[in-house]
Amino acid sequence: MLKDAARKFFTEHFPTDKLHHMVASDTNPERMSSAAWDSELWQQMVDLGWTSLAVPESAGGIGMPLVAVAGLIEELGRAAFPSPLLPTLNATYVLAACGGGGDAALAEIAEGKTASLAITNRQGSWDIADTDVQCAQGKLRGTAWFVQEARKVDRLLVSAQTSSGQGLYWVAVDAPGVTVAPDAIVDLTRDQAHITFEDVAAEEVDSDGLAVLAKAMPAIWTLLAADITGAAEWQLQTTVEYASTRQQFEHPLGYFQAVKHPLVDVMIMIDQCKSLLYNAACAYDTEPARAAETAHMAKASASETAAFASSRSVQYHGGIGFTWECFVHLYFKRQKHSQLLWGDAAWHRAQLADLLIGVVD
Repeated sequence: MLKDAARKFFTEHFPTDKLHHMVASDTNPERMSSAAWDSELWQQMVDLGWTSLAVPESAGGIGMPLVAVAGLIEELGRAAFPSPLLPTLNATYVLAACGGGGDAALAEIAEGKTASLAITNRQGSWDIADTDVQCAQGKLRGTAWFVQEARKVDRLLVSAQTSSGQGLYWVAVDAPGVTVAPDAIVDLTRDQAHITFEDVAAEEVDSDGLAVLAKAMPAIWTLLAADITGAAEWQLQTTVEYASTRQQFEHPLGYFQAVKHPLVDVMIMIDQCKSLLYNAACAYDTEPARAAETAHMAKASASETAAFASSRSVQYHGGIGFTWECFVHLYFKRQKHSQLLWGDAAWHRAQLADLLIGVVD
């Protein structure tokens, strides 16, 4: 029901031509990176309770299982809606894994605040132990990189090295000493930045950040796989519709095996990806011992699906598929961003191998 409601919501309020006008009306390649989004439509999503879906009931949220949240994010990916929903949900799963220490921050999210994770170093390492931020005497110093939707969120959940390990800290984006520097990225539907902290007072939510992040990352990988799957479904359906109507040599393009067979391959990859992502979501909800294993499989499959669905959608739109006016480039760029975010297929398979056969020196 949640998934169907989300699809109806985006179909009625955010068709693809509206997305294109919002993020691709300026064709200047030298334009500044923007953070365009529909804040009024976003408020409707907040009013529907979507930001509090993963917040436990004890903290004022709805407390739905990951498998339900994944269905919502699949529709978010299909619409490619620019918003802080995905990073807010990511932060929610990390805060929920903190135990009681994250309850105050979770209550803020339940009330409508948005958040993003600031846990990655300059090299873009997806190892949760790698951070360029330090915390001493309750003050944060350093820079967090590859922060998603940084100009759309109210709060940051920061991973920082301490004298005793690695902690997690809750910080307001507009706090004194916080500087947000937008990144130039290919994805027009998202916003990314690196954020510098200069003696920023921060609230510690957990002193064992590594254990918390390890518990929450499978949910984060699974949700991104859901976003990729939804976007890939849009790419497939749009390309099939085009191939069914575009005439060439007195036949629709889809008449030719060189077109129809690769599109079937896209469909098969999407089905595989969807099976793996919902398996991962179910494992997170009911078999936590298998959560990391199944989530690595889901994100690895999703990254490959993103690449293949994107290439086929552009290729089979022919010459128009390479133009700025054609909508497919928006999804192509979003998928390329998602393909690498939180680890590509090779990285996840390497992590999966370490889990299944052990780390090889």
